[in-house]
Parts: sequence; C-alpha cells; structure tokens
Amino acid sequence: MTWKERRTVTILLSIAGTLFLALLIVFGMIYREGREEALAGADAAAGFSAAGAPADAGAYSALRCYNGSATLSFALDENGEWIWADGPDFPLNGETVTAILDTLTALKFQQVLPAGESMAEYGLDTPSATLTAAAGTEEQTLAFGKTTTDGDSYYMMMNGDESTVYIVADTLVKLMQTPIYDMCALPELPDLSEGNLRAITIQGPVPEDESPEEDDGAEEGPEEPAEEPDRPTVTLNARRSGGEDQPALWFEGSDNVTASSLLQDLLYDLKTLAMAKCVDYFPSQEAAEICGFESAAAILKVEYAAGGTDQTFTLTVGARMPDESGRYVRLEEDGAIYALATDGVDALMTISVAGMRGVTQEPAPAEGQDGAQE
Repeated sequence: MTWKERRTVTILLSIAGTLFLALLIVFGMIYREGREEALAGADAAAGFSAAGAPADAGAYSALRCYNGSATLSFALDENGEWIWADGPDFPLNGETVTAILDTLTALKFQQVLPAGESMAEYGLDTPSATLTAAAGTEEQTLAFGKTTTDGDSYYMMMNGDESTVYIVADTLVKLMQTPIYDMCALPELPDLSEGNLRAITIQGPVPEDESPEEDDGAEEGPEEPAEEPDRPTVTLNARRSGGEDQPALWFEGSDNVTASSLLQDLLYDLKTLAMAKCVDYFPSQEAAEICGFESAAAILKVEYAAGGTDQTFTLTVGARMPDESGRYVRLEEDGAIYALATDGVDALMTISVAGMRGVTQEPAPAEGQDGAQE
C-alpha cells in the first residue's frame, strides 16, 4: 500500500469517526426530547387532582372566581348548601358551582410546558381569570392567561408557581363566565290551570290625561303619597253551575266571553306561565324605573283555589326588554325583576289595552279612494 493510499484510508476513517460521533449526539438529543415529552405526557395524564388537589368535588367548602369582569364568591352554609357569599339571601341554584368543582377535580393538562423567560408570553403576568377553591385549610389557586392559537384552550399557572405552565381546555373558564343572575333559582309559580281559576282581573296602563299632577309648591306641609289614578280594568269571572270540577263559563259582566279566542289564549298563557330568567334580584329604585315600574304597563290579579283555600296571584308588567324578547315583570311582595317571554304575555297585554274586543284594524280604503271628501 502506497503512502497515498494510506493517507486516503486515514482521511476516510476520520470522516467516518466524525459522522459516527455526530450520529451519537443526534440520537442522544432525540432520546432526551422523547423522554421529556413522555414525562410531560405523564404529567398531563395525571391531571389536576394528581398535583395535590382533592379528587372529590364534595371536599370543597368555598369557591372564588374572577372571570375578567366580576368576582363571585360562594360558600357552604350550615345545611351544606351553596350560597352566594355577597348575597346570602339570594336564591342560588348551585348547579353552576357544582359544575365548576366537578370540572376542576376532573381537569386534565393537555400539555405541560417549562415556563418561558416572561409570564407575559402566556398572558399570565395579568391573568384574564382566576379561581381559588378551598378544601378545609388547603387552597388551590389557578390563574388563566391567554388562549392558545386555536382559541379552544388556555395557558394556566397553579398556586403562583411560575416555573411551569399548563395548557387546559376552556371548559372551566366558560363556566366561570356565568353571570350571577343566571344562577338564580326562579320562583315556582302556582298552578293556574283553568280548573283552579275563579276570577281574573287585568288593569291596563294609566291614561296619559289622568297622570298625577305635579305639586306646584303652593302649600307646604308633610308630603303625602300621590294616589294612583284609575286604570282601565277588565274583570273576568268563572261560573260553574255543575260543580267545581265542571268546565267554567267565563263572563265579563253579563257578557259570556267563553268562546273568545283572546280568552282562550289568556287561559293557556296562565297555565304555562313561567319566568324566563332573573334580571335583577336587588334592583335599585332607578333600575326599577328603567324597567318600567314607575308606572306599570299592566297589572294581573288572579283568584284561584289551591289546597282547598282561596289564593291570589299578582303580576306587575313593566316595559319591553331592549331585545324585544319579553317584558320585565315583578311578583307581589317580591322586589326582584324577572323576564317573561313575549308570547307569554301577548293576550294579557292585548286585553290590558283594548279589552276583550282585542285590537281591531280600520278597514283599508277601497282601491282608487284616498278618503278625502270632494
């Protein structure tokens, strides 16, 4: 073998050794990345409860949620029922609180990331939402930052630990965005089926020319409450000649209006009456006026039988809701303002304005006539 051949072999061996070393380095990097991903996957599969949180939603006794615009706090009362901490008398439907805690205990990490140099990268420098849940003396706090690129998940930090960032589904944050009045347990209305009804009274709006006159200040003295002007009133009475369990004939005065389609619509609306939602449970005077209760659009009073005794149900109807989906209403001795769907008060409002005759339209002029006198 000549020296040139030996030199060529030496060069080739050097190149092969270098390539082998590079290959070892690449395999090492791949192994390390795969191990980190496997560990991250194991952490993600473990989820929130494996990170030291209770696995049972029933272990929690307090919950505080900040959803970006409002903070809501909840606690268990002495009966083990969830209450709104800022309004203990509020009739809370605890389903949303229970759903939040169930989702929390079942929370899985979609991905576990080592934190970057700045929490701002994930929106965690100023969290968009936070949740704190207490179980006994232990508290778990979650802070949510920005959504991921697809908008279906959030970056999250736990218990102020900035060394690790988690990616979780948006389910929990969506539940936290439920407004408090959407958690209101709506009032149970009495059974106003026709068989229970005795009389229906509907008062319409106060006529504009009979509105209370303003005090000119001529006489000084103790201020007396202004009397409510008379409202147009329709009274409907049920008569049952064949016994209480027999169908009723309905009369307005001496007029039999049983066959009136307007009456039948009203009876159906009463039977199916149900509040759509709570609008304001602790309304201010200003809020009540905005909702049209300074001078109600209509007042409904129903006399009915329940449990062998005579009862009275009163509903006050305010203004239309801005989206035209219904009207604001209030129940007697209940300061809260609720929403009632438009189709649930159509017959009531028609009778309050036009009586049992309903709304009639003037006949259109014949073709070629403009109605002007020659």
